[in-house]
Order: sequence, then C-alpha cells, then structure tokens
Amino acid sequence: MSELPSLFLNNLLPILLAAAAGYPLGKWLHVNPRPLSQVIFYIFSPCLVFKLLTDNPLEISEILRMMLFASLIMVMVGSITLAAGMAMKFERRLLAAVLLTSIFMNAGNYGMPLNLFAFGENALAYAGLYFVTMAVMTNIVGVVIASMGRSSFTQSIVGLVKLPTIYALILGVVFVRMGWELPLPVDRTVTLLKDASIPSMLVLLGLQFQQASWKGHTRALALSNSMRLMVAPGLALGLSLLFGFQGPARQASVLESGMPTAVLTTILATEYDVEPSFVTSAVFASTLLSPLTLTPLLAFLSG
Repeated sequence: MSELPSLFLNNLLPILLAAAAGYPLGKWLHVNPRPLSQVIFYIFSPCLVFKLLTDNPLEISEILRMMLFASLIMVMVGSITLAAGMAMKFERRLLAAVLLTSIFMNAGNYGMPLNLFAFGENALAYAGLYFVTMAVMTNIVGVVIASMGRSSFTQSIVGLVKLPTIYALILGVVFVRMGWELPLPVDRTVTLLKDASIPSMLVLLGLQFQQASWKGHTRALALSNSMRLMVAPGLALGLSLLFGFQGPARQASVLESGMPTAVLTTILATEYDVEPSFVTSAVFASTLLSPLTLTPLLAFLSG
C-alpha cells in the first residue's frame, strides 16, 4: 500500500494539475474551449496517432486485436448498463444519458498522458489505438444513442468520414507496412504538432470542467460512475486474458478501460438535448473520483 501515494503523485497528480490550469481560463477569463478542441481534433490528435504508429511500429494483427478489444469492452459495458437502467425504470432520455456516460471513456486527454507517464511510449502506442476506436464508436454508436434514433445511419457514416484520426491511422499503417519515412522537414513538423497534443488535451479538460453542474439523478449518477470506474476495468482484466495481452498491451487496454467519462459526451448531450446537465455532472464526478480507482489499478498493472 505504501506505493499508492507515489503512484498518485507521479502519474495522476500531474494530469490533474495540468487540467486545473485550464479551469480558471474558462471560469474567470471565459475562454471558449471549442477553438482549442477543434485544433486538437483536426491537427494535434491525427499527428499524435500517426507518430505513435510509425515510431512504435505494431503488427497489423496487434492493431486489429486492440481495436476489437476496445469495441468489445464498450459493447459489454453498454449491454450491462442498458439492462440495469431498464430495471431501474429510467425514462428514455435519462437512460440514453447514462449509456453515453458509461460506455465512452476519456481515452484521449486523460488516458493517453496517464499511459505515457505510467508505462511509457510503447503503452502509449496501444492507448492511441484504443483512443481511435473510442472516437469511431462515439461518432457512430454515440450519435445513435444521443439522438434516440433521430440520426440516420448515413449521417453517422458521413461523420465518420470527417474523423481525421481515421486517416492518420490508415496512413500510419501504410507507412509501417511499406517501410516509408517522412521527409525530415515534414517529420519534424508532425513531431512538433504531436508533442503539443497531450498538454493541449489536459488544458482543454480543465476548460470544459467549468461547465459542470449538479442536478439530482443520484441513482443514475451512481450507476454511470460505477460502470465507468469499476465494472469496465474489471471486464477489461478478464477480456485481456482471453485476448492474450501482455506487457504494454495489457497495461494500456485495461487502464484505458478504467478511464472516467469522456468529455465528448457533453457535446453529444448538448447537441441532442439528452440531459446535458446530468452528462456534465457525470464527467465531472467520474474524473474527481477516478484517482480512487486508477491509483490501485496502476499498482496492480505495474506489478
């Protein structure tokens, strides 16, 4: 137990402090998080994914296994949450909000830096694949859940085509398979943009927290947070054994599965009017509670 404070101080606290630096920008200076979010989404994140793949080349089979693993975790968590929410007789919009906050984790601006700090560049490469998978699932499944069926399949696919990290993933795989390298000036440019991604993600996290509000739905909040912080990593531990994951792959897959609720869910909830105040509260609460579950999880995965 003596290593838990050290794990928290060295791995989780830097992330929380970096996010805290962004909070006053939104709270008192009224900085709009959307422009920073767009820069991260369209420039920094694709560069990060591309460099993770090309600097830490993975076999195609490893890439596909990690993406399948992440998809299965989200499907399993969603199925259990749906059954529990129906048993608790949540009304339709609240149930959709609980599903969003339970299924989709903060694999990007929390999970990726935590994997980097705790387990290094190799784990970060796997975490990047997990993040891409989560982004794809959010863009399709998340939109369908948030819209409660109002969004067509075609609209979801169009949204997927606009996802820049997909192209970064494909391009990275092509470069690895062909043994290509970027020209030095381009490579240095991409590296600079990649290096800006993680600190920008953390500041964005703090900026978005100033929009949090607390409004009832205690049972729904308890279900969402418990599914996200406890059930999901438990399922991931078992599934990682079935997939035969070891070392960085196991560490990244389980740790990413235990991340708090994705900030992106607040955007979906606001866009489709699916209990946005509850969703924001779930993001905030799960992030505040996450050190209590992630610190022992780090200790277990480090052993």
